[in-house]
Amino acid sequence: MDAQVSYEFHRQRQENPEKFKSQLINQGTYAKIGITQGWFLANATDRSSKSINKLATIEIQTKNDHVWRKLKISKSVRSIVMLNLPSFSGGLNPWGNPNHSIYKKRDFTPAFVDDGLIELVGFRNGWHGLALLVPEGHGTRLAQAHKVRMTFHKGSAKEAYMRMDGEPWLQPLPEDGSETKIVITRLRQAVMLTTGNCIAASASHEPGNVMESGQGSLCNIFGESTSPDHLEPIDSDSGDSSSEDSEARRKFGAADTFKVDS
Repeated sequence: MDAQVSYEFHRQRQENPEKFKSQLINQGTYAKIGITQGWFLANATDRSSKSINKLATIEIQTKNDHVWRKLKISKSVRSIVMLNLPSFSGGLNPWGNPNHSIYKKRDFTPAFVDDGLIELVGFRNGWHGLALLVPEGHGTRLAQAHKVRMTFHKGSAKEAYMRMDGEPWLQPLPEDGSETKIVITRLRQAVMLTTGNCIAASASHEPGNVMESGQGSLCNIFGESTSPDHLEPIDSDSGDSSSEDSEARRKFGAADTFKVDS
């Protein structure tokens, strides 16, 4: 859903950059694309686009085994968001904050940044996505998994729209007997400094155990919680071959302006 709109928005902006000069114009264009592509007014003649099940089979592995299990998805779900932290599209939280009874009934846990779990959330259409703007709004919680595998069906479509970290792309799909499989799993860890009231909470902190103002904690995105004693120091005396890597490790995010003072 959002990947398709983002891709078309990105394509139009590259072709006609002079038409995207203000935030208001950009937002209006984004909304127009979402409407014309059928996410708010579904195209009755294109039934194949109404269910993610016709595009791909999604399987998951839970934290307690290594067996792939097919994920049951309602035929009304047309888009899936996969997250390893409770933040999406500018700070929205698709997983939400369900009460304890829902967690217990469906064996879910709160969304943490360092528990190694991927939250899978489904959306029916653009109107369903707008629920994230409402307090306590969320998508359809499908599963929490350690690994996710998507197997795209032959001939279902020529391509699929995808987006990762805000960057959209068009994924070619098989047109013959071959298969296209995408596996999402944990690879590396990134150490982050967070405050006590940060939405990206760590699994190592008890619920309600809020740190005093000014305090913070270190946690690994997609890893175990850690302490400063376990961090590897940056060697400023290393050779020129590692200077670029050392500089990259000093940055927070992608912007050159965010650096750690020596």
